[in-house]
Amino acid sequence: MNDTFVIGIVSVAVLGGSAQWLGWRLKLPSILLLLIFGMLAGPDGVGLIPTEAMFGDLLLPLVAIAVAILLFEGGLTLHLPELGDQLRVVGRLVTLGAAITWGLSALAAHYVLGLSWPLAILIGSILTVTGPTVVIPLLRQIRPTGPGGAVLKWEGILIDPIGAVLAVLVFEALVDGAFASAFVGIGKTIVFGSLFGLLPAFLLVLCLQRYWIPDHLHSASALALALLGYALANGFQHESGLLAVTVMGVALANQDRVDITHITEFKENLQILIISALFVVLAAGVEWSALAALINLRFALFLAILVLLVRPLAVSLCTLDGRLKGPDRLFVSAMAPRGVVAAAVTAVFALRLEEEGFAGAEQLVPIMFLVIAGSVAIYGLIGRPLALRLGLAERNPNGFLIIGAHPFARGLAQALQEAGLPILVVDTNPGLVRLASQRGLPVYHGSVLSDQAAQDLDLPVIGNLLALTANDEVNALSARHYVHLFGRQNLFQLAPGRVSQGESSELSPGLRARVLGAAGLTYEELQRRYASGQRFISKRWTGEVGVGAWAREHGEEAVPLIVVRPNGAVIVGSPGQVLEIKSGDTVIAMSAEPGS
Repeated sequence: MNDTFVIGIVSVAVLGGSAQWLGWRLKLPSILLLLIFGMLAGPDGVGLIPTEAMFGDLLLPLVAIAVAILLFEGGLTLHLPELGDQLRVVGRLVTLGAAITWGLSALAAHYVLGLSWPLAILIGSILTVTGPTVVIPLLRQIRPTGPGGAVLKWEGILIDPIGAVLAVLVFEALVDGAFASAFVGIGKTIVFGSLFGLLPAFLLVLCLQRYWIPDHLHSASALALALLGYALANGFQHESGLLAVTVMGVALANQDRVDITHITEFKENLQILIISALFVVLAAGVEWSALAALINLRFALFLAILVLLVRPLAVSLCTLDGRLKGPDRLFVSAMAPRGVVAAAVTAVFALRLEEEGFAGAEQLVPIMFLVIAGSVAIYGLIGRPLALRLGLAERNPNGFLIIGAHPFARGLAQALQEAGLPILVVDTNPGLVRLASQRGLPVYHGSVLSDQAAQDLDLPVIGNLLALTANDEVNALSARHYVHLFGRQNLFQLAPGRVSQGESSELSPGLRARVLGAAGLTYEELQRRYASGQRFISKRWTGEVGVGAWAREHGEEAVPLIVVRPNGAVIVGSPGQVLEIKSGDTVIAMSAEPGS
């Protein structure tokens, strides 16, 4: 038994990590790969993850707690300013939109899948949820511009507790026949969910303000208080805990008394682990024979109705006021994947309904699993191409965010711009920002580390960061601030300057970004070169392959830093990345030749 559990847990971790990496590498929806890996590793596959033997009755409570953590993390990312005037759109999507989805999905489940009315109404209520477990990873892959992405993120996070509570109330009404008590249940859910969401948030802010909790316990304390609020809310009203953790997350994200950035970063890492484990484990428990029995034209029609009729109609009716413009409306209409909350809630209800003797209850889990897999596959595969077609995403976000607007930073920015790359120069010095603007460079006056910059900067075409200030610590902090947006492989800073006697040692390698260019290309060295007359140039190379051929023509002093391939791919030189210059490449280098 112990060996089985250890093998199962290790398999979940390895398969989850592998699916996430493979999805990133192949640019495929990682959730789809998680489902496939989980099925292959389950009892009907190779048997590495026997869910019943591993977890037994603990599986569903563990899933519920994991979902609560995900919703808390999602709430921490919901900043009101990012929605602008789209708050009403989100409000309608999670109320009117949910009602439309519920009604039409129930009709389709009854008339197309042949489910009885009680089961059809129940599965329709469950299908109102999308969820951050599927929406946010897809948005991270698509990187949409405009308000559509923010609307989808808010809807996905808020609809989870709303849909889960709706499903629970419908279930209880069907089983117990207490239809009148459903309205009382909604009121109690709102009251206790809000109360036990706001109280832990207030308590955490108070403790952080007064330094009652040491820094290394901030994340653990936040998680503990969120789970406490979840448990207390559930104690007073079943399933109101999901609303409580969401309210707590949103309250923390939109207060300005304490900084919670470090807490948010911890939860983001936890999110990936939990999503991977949940989808692998839940997929492992699905019976292949039950799935095979449902893979037919009737189910294909049901899924097509959800994708082509239910979602577009719900979004159209919720956006009639014109606040959400045409391309964004179409994009939001084409993005409603179902996630782990739908799977978990269905699994709980199916067991109870089978015990109550509801005919056809055994079909609920395989139906929901196929809806999740089908919707993730459809939306994951069409999402980015559709966003590109609508002009809501960039095909190759290869631009540069340049921290610093001093003379050689402006020169490098202009050379990159001449190579056809999008750039944005950021500096806190108004005089330097003005000079950069006079040269026709896109600029932002402010600190990249500020909350205001996070709200103001629109970076869909930016994929790389160059931190070029004279301060190594500022460069490192700037890079770390954007690691989740660009990835470590696309963060570059100048080589650290020499440390004088009596000064503290340089930053450890783990705190720095990748070094731009050669190891000796410090701020002081670039200043020296700039003062001696060298300038940044952008030149298309038509000679032989290799840096050596470049050096023979331009001289050893010419330092190639960035290569742009004809297809738009960008390679930035660093001690760990040797530049390979090919014919047809555009080379950005520092050279004594006249340039920008």
